Amino acid sequence: MIRIGRKTLLAIEAVLDIALHAGSQPVQSAAITARLGIPRRYLEPMLQQLTRAEILSGVRGPRGGYRLARERRRISVGEIVRVASLVESGQEDEEELPGSALGHQVVRPFWQELQDAFIARLDAVTLDDLCTRARALGISGSGEARLDYAI
Repeated sequence: MIRIGRKTLLAIEAVLDIALHAGSQPVQSAAITARLGIPRRYLEPMLQQLTRAEILSGVRGPRGGYRLARERRRISVGEIVRVASLVESGQEDEEELPGSALGHQVVRPFWQELQDAFIARLDAVTLDDLCTRARALGISGSGEARLDYAI
């Protein structure tokens, strides 16, 4: 089974939380962590990495926080997963593992195909799609009605 780590899932939740709650003011990390039920120090490095990847934009100051760097429909779940997975693994490239010709020529290429298909599916889902799912389930945020980037 392809497994997504806890931090990666939390990154998706945090970006979705920002999409649902961002209005005229950025969403403060303390508010995000309170809604997600996790310590602030646990999520802050992820939010900073998502900011460096230009998925989020950070706003400094007493009323600072985070907002989406682009429209919800222009941010894919795949982008978030790629950034969060790098943070979670702590490395950008996996080391080449020893193994047999069977492993290197059959099993690993097959596994890579599955991972590529999985990421392609994640790339096809936008943050706007997840917001639509949340609304359909009766979950909405404070900024949902006030802010939409669609032109």
